[in-house]
Amino acid sequence: MARYTGSVCRLCRRENLKLFLKGDRCYSDKCAFDRRGYPPGQHGQRRRGKTSDYGVQLREKQKVKRMYGLAENQFRLFFKRADRQKGITGTNLLVALECRLDNVVYRLGFANSRTQGRHFVRHRHFIVNGKVVDIPSYQVKVGDVIELREKSRSIQMINDALEGVVRRGVPQWLEVEKENMKGTVKSLPVREDLTMPMQEQLIVELYSK
Repeated sequence: MARYTGSVCRLCRRENLKLFLKGDRCYSDKCAFDRRGYPPGQHGQRRRGKTSDYGVQLREKQKVKRMYGLAENQFRLFFKRADRQKGITGTNLLVALECRLDNVVYRLGFANSRTQGRHFVRHRHFIVNGKVVDIPSYQVKVGDVIELREKSRSIQMINDALEGVVRRGVPQWLEVEKENMKGTVKSLPVREDLTMPMQEQLIVELYSK
């Protein structure tokens, strides 16, 4: 499946929001969004014109899609599943995205970014309820225990990430045991747990056309 391989800092600048795609760099003085807070490209510094309703909806969808590192087809599948579930479609979508294993690994502090979390999951560094899971889109459930494999506990990048998790914190719906290198899903996330500025209703309106 196609994967974006360009500069992720350009994505933050394009969406006019820091998406925290590069881990510790996003908190440093080297952050490109802080240094050049305008869209990328030769016309980035020009005055922006008025954006249409469709343009606003598209940008919101692109923002969330890029935040979680998904391709368009993947994101559309998540939306279709959310639309079939009971409840509010937009909230269902965000909860499903949050419950992806690569995101949970990131939220627990085992990775500096979702991309790094996806990399660790793909390379079979984590077990869920005693079994190795190498599918980044795996949906965690309440009570699931995500644990770092014994042979992976000496990886310096993972240990460094755990040391830096204090800066961003661990969500209330998760519980991490740094000493045992594992985390537990205490409950499913609710809308209030998602602090990034996201207007999921705009995504619903876009896909409903």
